[in-house]
Amino acid sequence: MNEYPLAKFSFEVDWGGTKLGFTEVTGMQIETDVTEYRHGASPDFSKIKMPGLRKFSNITLKRGSFKGDNEYFTWLNTINLNTVERRSVTISLLDETGAPAITWKVKNAFPVKLQASDLKADASEVAIETLEIAHEGLTIENN
Repeated sequence: MNEYPLAKFSFEVDWGGTKLGFTEVTGMQIETDVTEYRHGASPDFSKIKMPGLRKFSNITLKRGSFKGDNEYFTWLNTINLNTVERRSVTISLLDETGAPAITWKVKNAFPVKLQASDLKADASEVAIETLEIAHEGLTIENN
């Protein structure tokens, strides 16, 4: 077992496209709704709480913009009425040797929002594009 926490800057994303480095991944969140229920015969008229539906937040992927690379846009354009190309996405946090230490598996992901980089004439920053994906499940595996 590690004697220290893992660094969060070393990770890789397999999203079914070109293997380019990502600068940021956010939104890997699982939440369970709470359902309140009051039993009619309860003597104190208090409510009990039960777990309800599970919700998964959208995941945001950010990476540098490259000349001739339109893969985010191409995937977004697969949306046609109620159909879309769904993909499995794998996000791995790497240890100091570059091996996956923790892996998140994203089920049936599809793009919902694409944002091009802000453009500024007085800046010297890298152009970053952002893709937001919805999905139907997130599991975690310790490697």
